[in-house]
Amino acid sequence: MGQGSGLEPLRAVIARHGLDARKALGQHFLLDPGIVARIAGLAGDLAGRHVVEVGPGPGGLTRALLDSAAETVTAVEIDPRAVAVIAELAAHYPGRLRLVEADATRQDLSELCPAPRQVVANLPYNVGTPLLVGWLRQAAAWERLTLMFQMEVAERICAAPDTPHYGRLAVLAQWTCRCALVMRIPPGAFSPPPKVYSAVVSLIPHAVQPAPALFRAMEQVTAAAFGQRRKMLRGSLRPIGGEALLAAAGIDGARRAETLEIAEFDRLARCHVARGDV
Repeated sequence: MGQGSGLEPLRAVIARHGLDARKALGQHFLLDPGIVARIAGLAGDLAGRHVVEVGPGPGGLTRALLDSAAETVTAVEIDPRAVAVIAELAAHYPGRLRLVEADATRQDLSELCPAPRQVVANLPYNVGTPLLVGWLRQAAAWERLTLMFQMEVAERICAAPDTPHYGRLAVLAQWTCRCALVMRIPPGAFSPPPKVYSAVVSLIPHAVQPAPALFRAMEQVTAAAFGQRRKMLRGSLRPIGGEALLAAAGIDGARRAETLEIAEFDRLARCHVARGDV
């Protein structure tokens, strides 16, 4: 069963359930079956994989994931109207589609299914970044993350040093994963159309991941460094060790945060841990 298996058209489902997209929930629904099929395909061969989807809404991407070879799909939804929609869809896929009614920002999604597991999601605009940072903290738990964000957020994830979008999110993401912007989606593809383009980012976690203490250190270093990005590092890093930390890492304190490579932030985080300040 799937997109062409006699299921009710998405627009009819939305009308029947009164499922208008709500700004307060950051909702913009993707209804084009061709686009959601492409997004599911960007996750690679899902045979034997357990997929978690956050914010399925009316279930367009959910249907595409169920049309793939994924072993199971777990849909996490907080909107009661969408919960009712996905519950109906789950009845068509007994044993393959599981519905979890929960706030994804308060749930350890890696506990919902066994490995190998992936996240594939059109993330609600208002929680996309905090959800991503949470998954980066536990990147070893995930085989791949295929996530849709507002274009600006996608650019921030994939940005290179010394470019306008480079900041804390780029460092955390690229330190833990291989990141690529793999698809751009115009506003007109959504209902209702957002004011900006969206983009899909593929994040494939590195084989070796930082220990929790080192990740906390990186969060502290990047928060300080980019919190006052116009300052030289000797000033912005003063609250967490400043000159001594920079000297230990062999980094010139006159530089600014946006000029540092990922490897240099890694050195700073490791020195921060070594100093016992985390």
